[in-house]
Amino acid sequence: MGRIENKVALVTGAASGLGYADAQRLAEEGAKVVLTDVNEEMGREVASTIPGSLFLVQDVRDERRWEAVIAETMAHFGRLDVLVNNAGLVRFADIEQIELDEFRFHHAVMTEGTLLGCKYAIPAMRLGGGGSIINVSSVGAVKGIGEIVAYAAAKGAILSMTRSIAVHCQNHGYGIRCNAIAPGAHDTPMTAQAMQQVDDDSNGMEQIKSLGQGQPVDVANLVLFLASDESRNINGAQLVIDNCETIR
Repeated sequence: MGRIENKVALVTGAASGLGYADAQRLAEEGAKVVLTDVNEEMGREVASTIPGSLFLVQDVRDERRWEAVIAETMAHFGRLDVLVNNAGLVRFADIEQIELDEFRFHHAVMTEGTLLGCKYAIPAMRLGGGGSIINVSSVGAVKGIGEIVAYAAAKGAILSMTRSIAVHCQNHGYGIRCNAIAPGAHDTPMTAQAMQQVDDDSNGMEQIKSLGQGQPVDVANLVLFLASDESRNINGAQLVIDNCETIR
């Protein structure tokens, strides 16, 4: 217990799925947690299960709201040590079906949302002497899955952005690490949606059919490690958590 005692962590998309599991696990190990989500009702409900947490309504596409969320976090807790850019979505369309507006929406939420989170978290983390940024990508950015071209593109952008941000912070001596995790199939509402919409013969279903799904806490344990000082020499990394799906 207490692996991140007294650190302050902000988790986006925390009203369900991996984000909620991340927030729970970080709090269990001593962090003060800020949960954000566009779904206010669910967000407040799950925050009520995490003692001492703070819930803030947030659309991660909104730059002004990012400024406000960071300011409210600093006013409430006095510091920011960990940012988990988890907010995301997936809507299914291949390259021949995709509408440009839908492609742009994926990037607005995940690419731009992640960029804005890093942009406004870094100055706050610098005030505390450093921190850890954890960007949530996907195995969809690493392996080809035909039905999720927009999602894959956005998650791939997150991987590249993570490396750039890590080098930037290191070059400036900020003491801020930035890493990306790439989860495979885990038992979340998003995965349940995928199983209903993707054909059984899709290569995106391979892990579920052959290896089953992971649990959200499996991802949360990796987030906890990256948030803690135990991972102090891991920076700019892409960590896949998929039980060998991408190398089989």
